[in-house]
Amino acid sequence: MSGKFEQSIELCLEPAIGSSGLTVADLKLATSRTTDILARLHGARESGAMPLLSLPALQDDLDEINAEAERIRSSASDVLICGTGGSSLGGQALAQLTGWKTPNGAEAVTNSTRPRMHFLDNIDAYSLDNLIADIDLSTTHVIVISKSGSTAETLSQAILLIDAYRQQCGEQEIGAHFTVITEPDSDGKNGLRRIADKFSCKVVDHPPGLGGRFSVLSCVGLLPAAIAGVDIAAVRRGAKDVLDRALDASAPDRSAPAVGAAIAVALGRELGLNCSVLFAYGDRLERLTRWYVQLWAESLGKDGHGSTPLAALGPVDQHSQLQLFLDGPADKYYTFLTVRSRGQGRSIDADLAVEAGVGNIAGHTIGDLVESMHRATAETLARKGRPVRHLSIDSLDAGVMGGLMMHFMLETVIAAELLGIDPFDQPAVEESKALARDLLMDL
Repeated sequence: MSGKFEQSIELCLEPAIGSSGLTVADLKLATSRTTDILARLHGARESGAMPLLSLPALQDDLDEINAEAERIRSSASDVLICGTGGSSLGGQALAQLTGWKTPNGAEAVTNSTRPRMHFLDNIDAYSLDNLIADIDLSTTHVIVISKSGSTAETLSQAILLIDAYRQQCGEQEIGAHFTVITEPDSDGKNGLRRIADKFSCKVVDHPPGLGGRFSVLSCVGLLPAAIAGVDIAAVRRGAKDVLDRALDASAPDRSAPAVGAAIAVALGRELGLNCSVLFAYGDRLERLTRWYVQLWAESLGKDGHGSTPLAALGPVDQHSQLQLFLDGPADKYYTFLTVRSRGQGRSIDADLAVEAGVGNIAGHTIGDLVESMHRATAETLARKGRPVRHLSIDSLDAGVMGGLMMHFMLETVIAAELLGIDPFDQPAVEESKALARDLLMDL
């Protein structure tokens, strides 16, 4: 894995946590089963057969993405990003690097010269009506993202916003205020592309064959990130570093994503642990946990396989979910994702701390408290026999975030191969979409 963050798996094993952990032999066997998978992925990277594996090394499109971001940023007070699932969550996770949607960040990034960003990833009549009423459309830019161009939720948002512009600004203004990311219309079914052409909107091609939940390293995730001020070239470099280390490793047990996937599948098969908790410590990692939940759930939940992903944010969720984690069903395994925080932040006044009856925190920084809490939580879980993996980060930046995302995507693909399922489709979801269309006709 990248030198900037490391994976530790000792607290997933029987020698450390007893019979609720994997034996060393079980881990060795599970990891050895990834040998052929890594070889196939290595071949796919070299041949270009899997777009996910080609993106990290791609540089040709970054100038276009940055230029479009600057065009939008230079004239917009607000940017609305319409998209759902993988068309939104990756961009949110990257934008959060700049402070967006952290407790003190609201919709705005930390640099006030950049526009306020609003990710419209859910449809809700109240929220959308209030947003349109509260913003100045004349200084707002809309980015609409749909791989197929037929996602009902995203199309409904786009149509409503186009109509609002038509009423408030005039139809001639629509093209200048909309950017669309979608696939080429090869079969005449891409409704979003037709609308974009009708109003002369800027269109950026979604890479063909790249599924939405694996699209964060493409324009889908990188355009919103660039508008927020993220170094998107560094995101790609971090992803490439992790990809190369994983696929060029001398043995499967030297490939961090392969080891992570092997542990997840083995814990399910051998010990019946079918819930995967990503416990991140740091406000700027909160949307990454949501992105991970979709990636893992939608890729692996098929044919009775998969494990249920849960997101937790520390230390706050020590006061909500930890009771369940420690004393509830022993059906979960945990990945702690932490940023080194010791000595970080402001120091706590010693006199006031003593007066308040918490002298133990006197003189310590907020970062010291976070460090002690994540260590205590992980150790307590391990003492309870709960398997804990630890991904530790020295400092969080664009390169590290790109590496983390690549790690989790590779881990997901490898786990799917171990389970014998296709990580890139979603047949049950398509059935639900078809039924929703039918039911709408009866309303």
